Amino acid sequence: MKNLYIIGTAGSGKTAVSLGLALKFQEQGYRVAYFKPIGHPTGAKGQGDEDGLLMQQVLGLPQHLETIVPYTIGSSYLSGNRRTAPLEQITAAYRRVSAGADIVIIGGAGFPYLMGSLGADALTLARHFGAAVLFTVQIKNDYSLDEVIFYNNCFSQTSPRVLGNIFNNVPRPLLAKTEGVYRSLLAERGYRTLGIIPRRAEIACPTVAEYYEVLGGEILAGEEGLFRIVEDVVIGAMTMESALGYLRRSPNKAVITGGDRADVALAALETNTSALILTGGLYPDVKVVSRAGEKGVPVILVHYDTYTTIEKISEIERRIHPGDHRSIALARENIEKYCAWQEILEALSTVS
Repeated sequence: MKNLYIIGTAGSGKTAVSLGLALKFQEQGYRVAYFKPIGHPTGAKGQGDEDGLLMQQVLGLPQHLETIVPYTIGSSYLSGNRRTAPLEQITAAYRRVSAGADIVIIGGAGFPYLMGSLGADALTLARHFGAAVLFTVQIKNDYSLDEVIFYNNCFSQTSPRVLGNIFNNVPRPLLAKTEGVYRSLLAERGYRTLGIIPRRAEIACPTVAEYYEVLGGEILAGEEGLFRIVEDVVIGAMTMESALGYLRRSPNKAVITGGDRADVALAALETNTSALILTGGLYPDVKVVSRAGEKGVPVILVHYDTYTTIEKISEIERRIHPGDHRSIALARENIEKYCAWQEILEALSTVS
């Protein structure tokens, strides 16, 4: 039985890569299990870890979610009595998950350093489980490469083996640089690039439903459009003349404006808009609700001011849900088309 630990920072696509690899390995006849030692409660009500739920349902795993994800934390996890090392609890759950599996894909927490204060950071866990390590990389600029080189340097000294790196969700303007510069710089340091996955909006961008999950509020119209993707956010707090240019240039956008700005809201509805988010608890003109209903564009009324609303949407990230068959298929396709999955499989077979 082989362990593959997929590690990266928040938003680097660890879940999509884990899912795609798991489905590809299953297709090759391997019995694949998924384990996430450190999870995060999600949603306003703090439901269980969504990655664990996704893998449980899509891969058909028999274990309970609490076994697949044995330890969940929030940003104040050291409060109360949770100050004992969780390694024993995590190890017991791992044994149950891994029983009978050929490959266990271990999903990393939001950041590799999380739970370091209790001796359960990713570096410690990779060593504990004898896991080969695969990094997912979200390239934003040159600092992103510095970050991944730093992690490769740290893990290659102590973990059983660093297999390589997958650049995920790479924006089109950075594809050539990733291929020609970043890959070469990693290779010069002895680190492999095992995939360069271009950005695809349908799997990379959050949906209106994910905005609503974080913001809450009331849906005044267009509930059937919650599946729409949001590629950009436009703040409609400017003059009408200034707003029109932004509204026309930005496709699949969420427009955040006050409920009393019917002029901006109506103008947005005549462009490619995925959602209207109305702030301040101000109900809009009936014309806005009526036109949004005709267009199938969700109108979400929140009671935060615009500044607070913008702060809260920084928490939003794209998640694949069990019923999202299109995104699940894309996750597998990305691995098959853009990643050296055969090399990953062969490398795993040599890890003792």
